[in-house]
Amino acid sequence: MTEPLAGRNQVREALRAGRPLHKLFLAPHLEGRIITEIVNLARQQGVPLQRVDRTVLDKMAGPHHQGVVALTAVAAYADLEDLLARSREQGEPPFLVMLDGVEDPHNLGAILRSAEAAGVHGVIIPRRRGVGLTAAVARTAAGAQEYVPVARVTNLARTLTELKDQGIWAVGAAGDAPQEAYAADFTLPLVLVLGSEGRGLSHLVRSYCDLTVRLPMRGRINSLNVASAATVLMYEVLRQRGRVRS
Repeated sequence: MTEPLAGRNQVREALRAGRPLHKLFLAPHLEGRIITEIVNLARQQGVPLQRVDRTVLDKMAGPHHQGVVALTAVAAYADLEDLLARSREQGEPPFLVMLDGVEDPHNLGAILRSAEAAGVHGVIIPRRRGVGLTAAVARTAAGAQEYVPVARVTNLARTLTELKDQGIWAVGAAGDAPQEAYAADFTLPLVLVLGSEGRGLSHLVRSYCDLTVRLPMRGRINSLNVASAATVLMYEVLRQRGRVRS
């Protein structure tokens, strides 16, 4: 089964990461550094390339393709153990993100992009009650989904138990948490757990967290978008672990 991957950055990063592509379609007369790199990478990897009218690309992938569409296999999910193995390979304490029912593909894409930048070892999402790795997610992630493994699990609570049995702390984000995030110790092996756009953390998943933290809010708005909150928290982990470079 294939799906369209659209956009210059998305297709370029897929090629850079060595993701198998079945075919590449380009609009006529496209030029520029990114297009040249895409064409060269496609030729090196033996990906068939065809120039087609933009109306054909519109039908394949909608209006936001930027003249570049690739047909690729539906995104593969990683196993939970793959995420932990990645932290071991990098010689770092596990740093995972779990999403409890995030439904907006733009939020998941933005979280994946921030996760890649912050050095997260992997993202965990539920098999149901949440968006998966769709083309819309890929557009927002702008290639980050090629580098951040995503595990899709049946039961978040059970997964938290498995992680905690391996010495990983579960830290939930909640607006009514008693502790500010900046007072928590994020240098420990951890999985950062964030809730859905409207409901936040479910009662069950929250009950499996070792602690919950909140971001300080000094303005009139009492909460951040889940992707924005995730980015702030991920970079606090990065800061505490001493990996932020000036």
